[in-house]
Amino acid sequence: MKHKATLELSDIKTIAAAAEAHALKNNWAVSISIVDDGGHLLYLQRLDGAAPITAQIAPAKAKTAALGRRESKMYEDIINNGRTSFLSAPDLKGMLEGGVPITVDGQVIGAVGVSGVKSSDDVAIAQAGISALTH
Repeated sequence: MKHKATLELSDIKTIAAAAEAHALKNNWAVSISIVDDGGHLLYLQRLDGAAPITAQIAPAKAKTAALGRRESKMYEDIINNGRTSFLSAPDLKGMLEGGVPITVDGQVIGAVGVSGVKSSDDVAIAQAGISALTH
């Protein structure tokens, strides 16, 4: 039987605090979400000034990254490169850049999704959160 790490509440708080700090440092109004490896929502925060829709997009990006075990941008790229039939993939609604998997010892244990600013900045916020956990 294999064993793998799982996200605990303290891990979620560490990721969330670092992601929030990175967003606030840059004056970015975003929503930040964290999911487990099954895409189940563990954390959601909408910072002051973030558009209401970001609270729906961020968890969708995180779920896509967790279930696909890769950054959600990969799906956006597939679609943008002409494979529009991928839009029919079941249960993947966040096929936009901004979802980043959390990997420990080669295993995806969850993901962070961010929405509200330029997609590459959403990724930077997610990565700041994940980096706090892995360092």
